[in-house]
Amino acid sequence: VVIVVTVTGDDDLSQNAITTDIFVFVVVFVFVVVDIFNNSPSFYNYYYYSYLIIYQYEIDNNYYYISTTHFFLFKPNGRQIKDNRQRFSALSSSSSNNNNEDDEYDVVVIGSGLGGLSCGSMLATAGKKVLVLESHYELGGCAHEYMVDLKGRTIPSSSLTEKDDVFRFEVGPSLYSGLSPDNSPNPLKHVFQMIEEEPEWITYDKWGAYLPEAPEGYELSIGAENFLKILDRYGGPTARQDWEDLASDLRPLAKKIMGLPSSVVRNDIGLVATLALRYPIPFLRVIGDVKRITAPFDLDEYKIQDKFLRNYLDLIAFLLQGLPANQTLTAVMAYMVEDFYREGAVMDFPKGGSKGIIDALARGVTKHDGCHIRKNSLVDEVIVENDRAVGIRLSNNKIIRAREGVVSNTDLKQTYDLVKTKHDGLEQEKKLYISDKQVPLCKSFMHLHLGVKAELIPEDAPAQWTVVQDWDKAIDAPGNVVVVSVPSKLDPSLAPKGYHVIHAYGAGNEPYEPWERFEHLKTTKERAENEEYQQFKSQRSQPIWDAIARRAPLVKTGSVEVEQVGTPLTHSRFLRRHRGNYGLAIPAGSEEYTFPSVETPLKGYYRCGDSTTSGIGVPAVASSGAQCANALLTVWEQLKLNSKIRM
Repeated sequence: VVIVVTVTGDDDLSQNAITTDIFVFVVVFVFVVVDIFNNSPSFYNYYYYSYLIIYQYEIDNNYYYISTTHFFLFKPNGRQIKDNRQRFSALSSSSSNNNNEDDEYDVVVIGSGLGGLSCGSMLATAGKKVLVLESHYELGGCAHEYMVDLKGRTIPSSSLTEKDDVFRFEVGPSLYSGLSPDNSPNPLKHVFQMIEEEPEWITYDKWGAYLPEAPEGYELSIGAENFLKILDRYGGPTARQDWEDLASDLRPLAKKIMGLPSSVVRNDIGLVATLALRYPIPFLRVIGDVKRITAPFDLDEYKIQDKFLRNYLDLIAFLLQGLPANQTLTAVMAYMVEDFYREGAVMDFPKGGSKGIIDALARGVTKHDGCHIRKNSLVDEVIVENDRAVGIRLSNNKIIRAREGVVSNTDLKQTYDLVKTKHDGLEQEKKLYISDKQVPLCKSFMHLHLGVKAELIPEDAPAQWTVVQDWDKAIDAPGNVVVVSVPSKLDPSLAPKGYHVIHAYGAGNEPYEPWERFEHLKTTKERAENEEYQQFKSQRSQPIWDAIARRAPLVKTGSVEVEQVGTPLTHSRFLRRHRGNYGLAIPAGSEEYTFPSVETPLKGYYRCGDSTTSGIGVPAVASSGAQCANALLTVWEQLKLNSKIRM
């Protein structure tokens, strides 16, 4: 171990630099010693660590610089290497009652949602042998895309030919931002940078809205200048000033937050290297405001008086994270406010739709030797031996071993249910979140997937518009907020020539309870023949038809080529979501619940997705996938990946 300190300045500054240098050395050295004594397999070889910190001080108009550099060189003794290798060899060769030939990987990921593919692609890029298993016939989980031809027949992508004219329906997100710029705080962008794969981005800036104050609707380019016009037109006398005061409060906070990528966070002392030392100045700034950043956003505390602005902030928070503003982190609201002021602000859309995103992440896995993705592969059980997850059993009884870990990209309940071997720690956590008192879940969705002739949608209509029925109702009241997306206006390849594809949905506001009485209808035939079910489905989808008609009145039942309605039961059945949920609805500042971390109480068992870390939304689940990958990587392996991130 060599420590070099170079100081330019007076004696006090020199002493401060040496003190800091010794502190960093002790912290990192303790981390490495603990890692070795915990039998970590990461120290099979020599590892070289280097940290550089540069401090700049201004005194009497003179600048003083202090730099500290640390070098660490480790090699565990031969006995340690042998013990570790024997341990993992024993896990790999342990007996089972299944006679099928076992596959073996470093990491097995259950589920191919944005979180699972972000995790798997990062691990594969870092050199791990990775297998991603997906039960559906399409990849992507809640962000997958499926194809339907002009006759209404679903065609799996694996069977699609160039001659097939199909509508490409997205089942998940349709709104994206912060992904086309080269430098961005968006965690999904960071994953793309680390795996060196990315879709082509289409940018646009026109957005439509139909609000109680604007029943005739408005269409404006996004950005702060046009938002001020909206406030002047529909807000009260204090609206503009309230917004400007809020922006002046939150924008400095946003700049601090955006200096720290959430995709580099890890749950051990290695955080010092990946975050604090790599981004020292932003880290110190955020630490100083951490209480404010992690607090629930309080409209009253920020003196927002105007009713229209308060309602609008609730809407944005709900669209971002499924909760009203007062249950959303101040950090999220600060990010949103800053996004209004982003130079050249645009919305992003992936060429090929959400499949473009999923395909890029999938390439991040499959382009590496020994790494695979398998569809139509239902995992029945996570295998536990000696209090450690060591693999999975498929529904066909095939066993696949995992030398280093199993990652669940399923929802919280299924993550627990997959472990059928009793484990005290996991049982206690399950009792906290599910057994004793159900953790609050985000509501499900109603969807309309329509294939229509192009002439039914006005040429000057925007690609997306949002409809709010009534501010006096709860923001998550059924059918109160509807998002309409016509992605073929941005990418014509998503529909046959002369047609458009429409994906319209009630934005996370459909409760599961009214649908419970139809759970007994297991087959398509049973559901089609049940008159009560069909009538209820029609009733609950009517607000979505109404929202579409606000801008495209010719689109109505009977005028479309393809019509498919998705319900909470659809989500439960196809996406294997407990009660059709889209993640945990844990409000910011909750004293009862916190989001589960990416590491479960069961060793070797990890998780990512909308039931962990930051909750729902594209940035949040991508961040959870990255943090899950970090938990399976050494600090050095992670830093090598993180070096590609451009903020």
